[in-house]
Amino acid sequence: MSNKANFVKSGKAGVILNMVLLMALTGWVSDANGQSIQITVPAPVVVVSPVVVAQDNYVYYPNYAVYYNTSRHQYAYMDGGAWVLRPAPMGVSADVLLASPSVKMDFHDSPAKHHAAMAKKFPRIDKRVRSDQKAAGGDEHGGK
Repeated sequence: MSNKANFVKSGKAGVILNMVLLMALTGWVSDANGQSIQITVPAPVVVVSPVVVAQDNYVYYPNYAVYYNTSRHQYAYMDGGAWVLRPAPMGVSADVLLASPSVKMDFHDSPAKHHAAMAKKFPRIDKRVRSDQKAAGGDEHGGK
């Protein structure tokens, strides 16, 4: 009896198995480690729309020294020595304010920077009317 192991099988299946084993050992079968596969994923396209900031536009109400910012829908005026922005005017209703004379401003920054010039250029009409009446000899209510 022989102690030799039978590594080679006979028959069709054995022949094919032996051929595959021989090819693998001799390098006839391509080695997957020798090849590199690279998958490139393109960077995502990010479209950033420009931020459009509404330009501040003001309407000035000289009788009340109040500015209305039409872009922000806020009123700007002096309150206690400081400029404030609020959703409603102080001391007068929005309806009364809107019914009073107004001037569209041509600046787009803070009213605080322009108020001294605007107050001179557009004095309060009610004061001017009273001073004109006094000069004509009438009282503040239009009587003589």
